[in-house]
Amino acid sequence: MTGTTGTTPSAGTLVLAGTPIGDVADAPPRLATELATADVVAAEDTRRLRRLTQALGVQTTGRVVSYFEGNETARTPELVEALEDGKRVLLVTDAGMPSVSDPGYRLVAAAVEKDIKVTAVPGPSAVLTALALSGLPVDRFCFEGFLPRKGGERLGKLREVAGERRTMVFFEAPHRLDDTLAAMAEVFGDERRAAVCRELTKTYEEVKRGPLKALAEWAAEGVRGEITVVVEGASDAPQDLDPAELVRRVQVREEAGERRKEAIAAVAAEAGLPKRDVFDAVVAAKNAARTGSADGKGLS
Repeated sequence: MTGTTGTTPSAGTLVLAGTPIGDVADAPPRLATELATADVVAAEDTRRLRRLTQALGVQTTGRVVSYFEGNETARTPELVEALEDGKRVLLVTDAGMPSVSDPGYRLVAAAVEKDIKVTAVPGPSAVLTALALSGLPVDRFCFEGFLPRKGGERLGKLREVAGERRTMVFFEAPHRLDDTLAAMAEVFGDERRAAVCRELTKTYEEVKRGPLKALAEWAAEGVRGEITVVVEGASDAPQDLDPAELVRRVQVREEAGERRKEAIAAVAAEAGLPKRDVFDAVVAAKNAARTGSADGKGLS
């Protein structure tokens, strides 16, 4: 099995190095050494790398190359070749650990395929920092990265994780934060607890905690900076939802293109209820609409 029987003796080493997510003083001590001694430094943004080395008082002696989303596929073979030639290749991103919503996965996979040693300089992580500061359960969590930019696709992705019991961590752009929080409130429920972590470890660090609806209203006023959102997982206990709310959630899913059967199953899962309870609520609303006793709000 590839990558499990040891590394190629003559090959070099790929080093994934964590970089500060805000305060440069958080840089791991080994980072300076690796920057100064690596044969090749692959950086997501070479200008940011230059500012980092200046702040750390370090001078790179190896070759510096850019390695970002736009050239990751094309540049990976070149870096693998350097590794096969015995070079020590250091990979750094703009902030945090490489491969976590940043370039790195393709290079790691290619190095593993060639039995090349891969190691890491552990460093700051926005995911773990936000999770720890959120005040939400941390015993089990999952990282969902960035949600789709388009509203319909974003709602679809949120519906996929609506029944997730673990605490969820997301990244989001500040100009989309209000829409994302509103969509989360729509899918997860207005009262689902969450925390918006902004500018972590920087001068204007802020952690805003509260129900999703309230956070969406706060974000509508405008938010700046790097954003990480932590959302409480679905409750194991059945939610106290009245039939009208169950019907509304089914309608939302149907309007997004889900079949009624699938929508009922999903709503039941996220509410912690038997599918029969949701089905009965939908049928009751449909019958009430037909008889005109629901003011036209039932399902058709």
